[in-house]
Amino acid sequence: MKSPITSIRRSIFIGLIGFTALNASWSQTPSWPTHPINLIVPFTAGSATDVLARVFAEKLGAKLGQPVIVDNRVGAGGTIGTSIVAKSAPDGYTLVVVSAGHVVNPVLYTKLNYQLKDLTAVSPLGTQPNVLVVAPKSGIKSIKELVARASSNPDGLTFGSAGVGSATHTNAEKFVHGLKLKATHVPYKGTPQMLMDVTGGNVDFAFGPVVSALSLIKDGKITALAVSSDKRITALPNVPTAAEAGYPQGQFNFWIGMLAPAQTPKAIIDRLNKEIISIMDQPDVIARFENLGALPFKLSASEFDHFINDEAVNLGDVMRKAGVTLD
Repeated sequence: MKSPITSIRRSIFIGLIGFTALNASWSQTPSWPTHPINLIVPFTAGSATDVLARVFAEKLGAKLGQPVIVDNRVGAGGTIGTSIVAKSAPDGYTLVVVSAGHVVNPVLYTKLNYQLKDLTAVSPLGTQPNVLVVAPKSGIKSIKELVARASSNPDGLTFGSAGVGSATHTNAEKFVHGLKLKATHVPYKGTPQMLMDVTGGNVDFAFGPVVSALSLIKDGKITALAVSSDKRITALPNVPTAAEAGYPQGQFNFWIGMLAPAQTPKAIIDRLNKEIISIMDQPDVIARFENLGALPFKLSASEFDHFINDEAVNLGDVMRKAGVTLD
């Protein structure tokens, strides 16, 4: 039988271990953040990813007590900006906002200088349905008419995207190859340029983020045929979903989320995740989402990591079947 003194000593020892571990965990993230945070967006200003990033950057800055500065680093399907973050110090001061196209880049770029595992999930920021659009002068009023036009045209049609491997490209490839349509991909350096060429009829159709296409649709400069979400959205109540119109091949979950360099302290990741989720519940953000046609998307950091891994498998398969590569 142990003596009372031995038990007391054992309790003190265990307590000291716990205190030391607590101190160690706090020492990893002392008073974070103490200076501005750089939030890299690897797409053009005005793109869907950029717009949502800016909504959260302003709100996060207020909650964290330090500015969150959006830094657009455009190029190579988002890989240039993402690479910067993948190689940054895991201290919580350099973050990136990516979209669904992030998970197919390893398929497109076999010589990519980073891997998905070099980044860790922080939180989704939301989902942004794409909308299938055409120029009004095309005379096309529905997906059925678009498919018929593509099938009857010996040269096929052309479709635009915000860049090879972008979410707009992946959505279009899923649609084109799912229906075995003859169509030629025309990549742009961003969503705004892509949509402007749709309005002029320089490309026949595109799947553009609602957040970027909405004003053009309302002004009658482009015609909306269907949204890629699984249900209609408030911003475009009269536009059917692709599945509702009879073409589930056009469905696509265009998610946008924040990542950090791998090995970023869990305390920082958890703090960011908690603040982002709380921001989604703010009335003005809810209203902003509705106006943009965006939807909140709430997951813990670990759940978001699992989600990204699943997306890499599923969407990677879409691009492999489409035979899209950049090397």
